[in-house]
Amino acid sequence: MKTRKEIHREYKERVKPSGIFQVKNIVNGKVLLGSSLNLEGPLNRHRFMLKIGSHPNKALQKDWDELGSDNFVFEILEVVKVKDDPNFSLKDELTLLEMIWLEKLQPVGEHGYNVNARIREA
Repeated sequence: MKTRKEIHREYKERVKPSGIFQVKNIVNGKVLLGSSLNLEGPLNRHRFMLKIGSHPNKALQKDWDELGSDNFVFEILEVVKVKDDPNFSLKDELTLLEMIWLEKLQPVGEHGYNVNARIREA
């Protein structure tokens, strides 16, 4: 049987999924597009901030308050496929995915909640 310390170490060492996510308003189709080297954190943080009414994106918070949580979905759109290649760069691969999804969804302006094209979070 593994010790708590071993379980904790394995948890910390496991590869965290990197990729693109969105918070989507299913009433009007607007999205908040984001990317992260650890997808688990931001989705939970966005959901929590919206629930407590203190999300930094005022337009998103206003819609959340008016429409309710049932009208929003939190989705992982794409996960970086890690390649077993010495030249592989997780950050470069994520940057490429960011460009593709920004082009595809156009989340800045009337189609979304993003204020600019800088979508990477921690």
